[in-house]
Amino acid sequence: MTTFIILLYLAVLAFGCGLHLLNNRYLKLKGHQIPAGFEGAIDPATLAKSSDYTLVKGQVSLVQSLYDGSLTLLFVCGGLMARYDGWLAGYDLNFIPAGLAFFLLLSLAKTLLDLPFDLYRHFRVESRFGFNNMSFKLWFADLLKSLLLSSLFFAILASAAFWLIQTAPQSWWLWVWALLVGFGLLMMVLSPYVIEPLFFKFSPLKVEGLEEKIREMLAKTGLKVEKVLQVDASRRSGHSNAYFTGIGRQKRVVLFDTLLQQLSQEEILAVLAHELGHMKKKHILKRMVLMAGIALLYCWLAHLLIGWPGLPLLVGIEEASFYARMVILFFLSGMLTFPLTPLFSSLSRRDEYQADRFACELHGNPEDLATALIRMSKENLANLHPHPSYARFYYSHPPVVDRVRNLRSM
Repeated sequence: MTTFIILLYLAVLAFGCGLHLLNNRYLKLKGHQIPAGFEGAIDPATLAKSSDYTLVKGQVSLVQSLYDGSLTLLFVCGGLMARYDGWLAGYDLNFIPAGLAFFLLLSLAKTLLDLPFDLYRHFRVESRFGFNNMSFKLWFADLLKSLLLSSLFFAILASAAFWLIQTAPQSWWLWVWALLVGFGLLMMVLSPYVIEPLFFKFSPLKVEGLEEKIREMLAKTGLKVEKVLQVDASRRSGHSNAYFTGIGRQKRVVLFDTLLQQLSQEEILAVLAHELGHMKKKHILKRMVLMAGIALLYCWLAHLLIGWPGLPLLVGIEEASFYARMVILFFLSGMLTFPLTPLFSSLSRRDEYQADRFACELHGNPEDLATALIRMSKENLANLHPHPSYARFYYSHPPVVDRVRNLRSM
């Protein structure tokens, strides 16, 4: 059975890498062609730069996929996890400290192993194409803050989860699920006030007259936001974006300072109208409910399978702790849910088209959103020629050329 599991994992890994290669090869064939509707907005030199950027990112992503996949397979099925599990068991820790040590040490190891790729992306790829604005000092400070925050929140959440598992051995799956959902909602409330300010500086919108127009547009939908802010994203990257954050009365509109430099006010309003479309169509709420349902199913299945004697044998080991069994379940679930990737991608793309239509109805001019997407794709060096199969499988947003065509047909 272990051989079958290994072959299945390798097949999933090969399929994903094959799609990456197919996408890169397609771009090499089509990357020099300016798409219909983009004439005059994107010149051949920019298109060539965009293609090079996509290819380099794709190559790095492919190498990292093979690297991560090989390490994962070696750890789970190559005997390393069994040795690691036995080594920790030798310290005879109690259930909660042992669980924290098991996963925090793994998380730290994963962070250290991924550092070369993170450094290469920021200081070679992003710098080469003019996006990286971070010094090494700022990058290192962000890394430390991210590591400390993630470790702290994980320790709190995991400690509570392990305590529930100890306290309610028959029904822990339901209580742990409730804990995960509640913690997720709490983070949505805390993030704008506690986490995001640790990395970015937020300030009132400085573009004259834009906040008034944003609030007028919001009033048409019956939605209210606490603040309209701009963020100093340009300290770190040249990429641009805009988003809503928070829940309830704490909702905020956040605009990257790079976006304010790249788009006209009407284009910015069209982009925000698209984001409003997600809220009015309840896409975010529906996605949260869907993810909560999936998490409930995962917790229930974990409760059923975690104590099954044959679980460690699937990866070729005789005995495994509760924590190692959790890793085995994560490993197996990744393979089993991989075929669902195109389904979730399709649902997400459907939501994007719905939000585009809502934006056009609210803002009143589809061309503003179309030109905004064209400018953003130019400034961000987006891939204008993804392979259709790759896009159907992985893209959460429709390819920008398709979105622009659809907007101009309205």
